[in-house]
Amino acid sequence: MDKMHTTADAIEAAAIPRYHEAHTDPDAKPADKAEVAAAVAKKPQAQKSPAEWAYERIILYIQNFEKQLDGDHEVAMGFTGGEVGVMRIEGMGFFDPDLITFYGTDNAGVKTQQIQHVSQLNVMLRALPKRAPQQVANRIGFRLAKDLDDATA
Repeated sequence: MDKMHTTADAIEAAAIPRYHEAHTDPDAKPADKAEVAAAVAKKPQAQKSPAEWAYERIILYIQNFEKQLDGDHEVAMGFTGGEVGVMRIEGMGFFDPDLITFYGTDNAGVKTQQIQHVSQLNVMLRALPKRAPQQVANRIGFRLAKDLDDATA
């Protein structure tokens, strides 16, 4: 027998954000849908600003991207528009209600900060060789996720 759906079921289903991805590479590791849902459900979406909502989801993308990197590469971010190039990600934040900021260094090692309005947000994650071969690759996504967990606790 099919389960009967109530109005409350419909409202709850509509409030849960949808997530999906597909890859042509059979070795690609899509993010676990249960992990994604749990990570963004700690605070109801209706209580988040557009900046906080974008910040949380970018962290999840960075974290999943890093899971696919070998020990010789770190995540970097490319930005569209202008000649801003690529930034090695060293930090990230948001300023309610609508700004996201990325901290890092560019290809020349110059300290860089990119500030974007959520309506203009358009980034590309890239794998760059780590700076010092003897060092362990920096994994910013996991630190950002821990900070996000600490902030919601």
